[in-house]
Amino acid sequence: MGFNKLELTKVAQLARLQVTESEIEDVSERISEILRLIDQMQSINTDSIAPMSHPFDGTQVLRSDVITEQNSRDELQTLAPSVEKGLFLVPKVLE
Repeated sequence: MGFNKLELTKVAQLARLQVTESEIEDVSERISEILRLIDQMQSINTDSIAPMSHPFDGTQVLRSDVITEQNSRDELQTLAPSVEKGLFLVPKVLE
């Protein structure tokens, strides 16, 4: 699949890219190479390959889910200017 000068100028205009006359040939060839690679990749039969969520077989090491701090809400609410039913009351910001 080729990518000619007219198509390149249309795509560059839509993408708001400035491509000079001296760059058109080089950019056109690069885009054509990318499109050939995509065609080559699409021609490969992948029916027997299971989809992967990640290309590596690594696993995420997680810390154990244990409580490390004590609940100090009651103590902190004694410092708050306004509290009601265990909730901190704050001034209304939005109308």
